[in-house]
Amino acid sequence: MRIARLAHLLTAGLLLCILAACAHVPVTGRWQLMLVSPADEAQLGKQEYEKFLEGAKRSTDAAANAILQRVGERIAPLAHVENAEWEFTLVESDEVNAFALPGGKVVVFTGILPLCENEAGLAAVVGHEIAHVLARHGGERISQALMLELVLTGASRTLSKESAGTREAILKALGLGANIGVILPYSRTQEYEADLLGARLMARAGYDPGEAPLLWKRMAEKSGNGALEFLSTHPTSEKRMAKLEEMMPDLLRLYEESPQRFGKGVTLPVRRP
Repeated sequence: MRIARLAHLLTAGLLLCILAACAHVPVTGRWQLMLVSPADEAQLGKQEYEKFLEGAKRSTDAAANAILQRVGERIAPLAHVENAEWEFTLVESDEVNAFALPGGKVVVFTGILPLCENEAGLAAVVGHEIAHVLARHGGERISQALMLELVLTGASRTLSKESAGTREAILKALGLGANIGVILPYSRTQEYEADLLGARLMARAGYDPGEAPLLWKRMAEKSGNGALEFLSTHPTSEKRMAKLEEMMPDLLRLYEESPQRFGKGVTLPVRRP
């Protein structure tokens, strides 16, 4: 009886997800759950950005900052994100990373620059992050978290007559199942989408798209891909490289159609660690 009630609850939650899926990703057309407005999403992004900057050290490398701004200014307008307030910040950190927040805040850590090697490599990173904003992946993640909380709250009420130990065990199992079966796969889907959209954006902006898979090749060589993809939010570098290579004919077409072609651009003013 308890299992039946849980099945009905989870089915209802799934139906609610489908009914609430009122947005879709540009180009890929994938429908996505979206329970937050673009304005609320952007406001949350701005708050998190300001909070992050409180503990961050902005890079004073004038040359690297100029290249980042140039790349961002060439790519961002092509994304056509309504009401976006684009801002590109270079932060001093050994971490090989970059991220974007809803509303157009893009942060690049200096630790990733050696792997970019040139302006087109940086364009692959910046395009990827801009693509996350374009596809509203942040809002989708927030919506998934809200939906999971709703389902778990309903399950907790359904199990209210069970012992505390039984209730806790079942809720933990539901949470783990949702994380591995829904949240992580969606995260990997979002990364693939950002790769696709970002590579298209960099190609349309006039940067050699062939640098995108080369970036992930260098990433793979540095990391060794020790983490299990099954329990990761990101796909392996090898799989990302393979998908980008599959897309290359279309990417090269976009590159050839670009009004201006910058190729690999300038070499970044950084040294390998």
